[in-house]
Amino acid sequence: MTDEAVTTGVPYLSLQEEFQSLQQAWFGRIQEIGSGGAFILGPNVRAFEQEAAEYVGTQYAVAVANGTDALVLSLRAMDIGPGDEVITSPFTFFATAEAISIVGATPVFADIDEASFNIDPVSVEALINDKTKAILPVHIFGNPADMSAIRALAAAHDLRVIEDAAQAFGAKQGDAVVGSMGDAGCFSFYPTKVLGCYGDGGLITTSDEALRDRLHKLRNHGATAPFTHDELGYNSRLDEVQAALLRLKLEKLEQDVAARIRVAGWYDERLAHLDLTTPVRPQNGRHAFNLYTIRHPRRDALRALLNEHKVGNSQCYPLGLHLQSIYAGLGYQPGDLPVVDRLCGETLSLPIFPAMTEAQVDQVCKCVAAV
Repeated sequence: MTDEAVTTGVPYLSLQEEFQSLQQAWFGRIQEIGSGGAFILGPNVRAFEQEAAEYVGTQYAVAVANGTDALVLSLRAMDIGPGDEVITSPFTFFATAEAISIVGATPVFADIDEASFNIDPVSVEALINDKTKAILPVHIFGNPADMSAIRALAAAHDLRVIEDAAQAFGAKQGDAVVGSMGDAGCFSFYPTKVLGCYGDGGLITTSDEALRDRLHKLRNHGATAPFTHDELGYNSRLDEVQAALLRLKLEKLEQDVAARIRVAGWYDERLAHLDLTTPVRPQNGRHAFNLYTIRHPRRDALRALLNEHKVGNSQCYPLGLHLQSIYAGLGYQPGDLPVVDRLCGETLSLPIFPAMTEAQVDQVCKCVAAV
């Protein structure tokens, strides 16, 4: 590989172009917010909740402070706690299991599908018992989980379903947008997400009115009215400045998802002849490509070369949650979830963002081909 192959490097993520395109409109809305004097749970938050619910296809949306809170509050609102078990994926960010533990329930880890990286419904079914109260699938990297199978299991065993859609705003199974297929859908608006703000933010989508009402109370200190409280809640509220930005970005979300899919297509074309596995698409649906994650037999060597040439990358995830030290007491051993263990040693996420150019994809692929 020559020095000319990679000269300037490629960032893992760049938000500069997006910010420049939104700066004038967003700053204008910030001035309006400042003049109006409402900064928390104000008109922009209410408008964003309505617009997001319409996009996802649910009756309601409840904005919260971040994606972790979205999970915690959803579990709390369903009265899931000590003595209960929630089946989820160990191939995800820690917050998914952390939320289950925070409410006092026990995470039970299922193995995943080797092609999609999503939770395997067959593995889920084998874990259901009298303590199981919910299934918490993760739409990993923007690829929708098999919600048809998961919903069927939930219906057969009277379980709740909470979708962790933090990485998948805009992804679809069939015509259904993720976040609309469970009892609740949980989103993160961390800046790296498909729909991200410039700070922290989160959202819960649902069509259950009673659940929405409980979430409204829990996100605001358990208050039923000003200075009136009948349970312990949280201070988990989205601010107006971030809501104003999210409204602007939601307007162009379809354009951004299309751009991510276009970049993924460039990768697919250039990597097709190499000894690696590119991401699968859902047979009936849409991958939102929050991340473009490959499997490579020499992942560590590839990562070293990418780093040498200043090409951004991320090892998502190097160790399954079932083997994290905090969950040692659950008794999982290497080999218990063989697909997860194998993928943790082979997966690597390459740069992808809406403004990424074909030339940048070429640079990344030259590095990949050199290993």
